[in-house]
Amino acid sequence: QVQLVESGGDLVQAGGSLRLSCVVSGRIFRPNTMGWYRQAPGKQRELVATILSGGSTNYADSAKGRFTISRDNAKNTVYLQMNSLKPEDTAVYSCNYRYYSATYWGQGTQVTVSS
Repeated sequence: QVQLVESGGDLVQAGGSLRLSCVVSGRIFRPNTMGWYRQAPGKQRELVATILSGGSTNYADSAKGRFTISRDNAKNTVYLQMNSLKPEDTAVYSCNYRYYSATYWGQGTQVTVSS
């Protein structure tokens, strides 16, 4: 079993920055994929960014140039640095761990961007 705990969500003004963290614990195997997803009210959950164990990253178009995903394998932690935040970034951000067909989710952290 794998547990994921996110933190760092907050209320921030447009143009501001936040750094989300996700600590992973339990039976962790590598190579794995860690990712951040988000779900806004009334919308489906969408990919924000993913990062492989070796560091390769992938971003949604909405995140490119503003968000940076990173990971510290020694701390079993994945981060999402979000800059130049926009009101449309408002959502619950959830952390995801995936090892082959096994996938686990955190409980999510709320990010609210005011205009």
